[in-house]
Amino acid sequence: MSTGTIADPHGFILANTRLKSPPHVPEIPLYLADDVTPIWKLTEEELGEMGLPPPFWAFAWAGGQALARYLLDHPAEARGKRVMDIGTGSGVVAIAAMKAGAKSAAGCDLDGFCAAAVELNARANAVEVGFGQRDPLETAPPAAELICAGDVFYEQPLAERAFAWLGRAKDAGARVLIGDPGRSFFPKSGLVKLAEYSVPVARELEDAEVRKTAVWTFPA
Repeated sequence: MSTGTIADPHGFILANTRLKSPPHVPEIPLYLADDVTPIWKLTEEELGEMGLPPPFWAFAWAGGQALARYLLDHPAEARGKRVMDIGTGSGVVAIAAMKAGAKSAAGCDLDGFCAAAVELNARANAVEVGFGQRDPLETAPPAAELICAGDVFYEQPLAERAFAWLGRAKDAGARVLIGDPGRSFFPKSGLVKLAEYSVPVARELEDAEVRKTAVWTFPA
């Protein structure tokens, strides 16, 4: 696992975040950064000097909160299923799946720091969540009954790859759930809206205090 020059990712997370509940899923405490934690104020240059990629795992993004809320409110979506959460970040969606009764849940992410974040957050919620450090879009969709993807449409090349890969997962028999707050590269067609929420977010992250965020799936 590559975590730059920081030898103890678990210790770094514990020292630079605090356990708090995202506003839209208060049932799931997470180790998050906020305006009173040091990592919040670090610039991208300072992060680079520390060998730390942008800490997406340290924030509760709108799409992930919406997906987690949907799973908690509709536990039949996850109950008894093997769940994969791509671009897992903090692991909030995988944790929600386990709380909803999933047989198993695993997250995958390119950032090795997510392994420590997911482990700490799962432990704080008394569930077990697996983790794989990889780009899932480079391989065939896994043998999971439910595949979740939150906040993956924030740049065009990634959005195109993710939409095609998720479509292949659906064609292979998986249920696919997508959480997105209407980002620029979100697909304009080919999906069905299941729910919409007003998700409180940090203005520093989203240039807004609340984002309209929807959960989508592919049509049957």
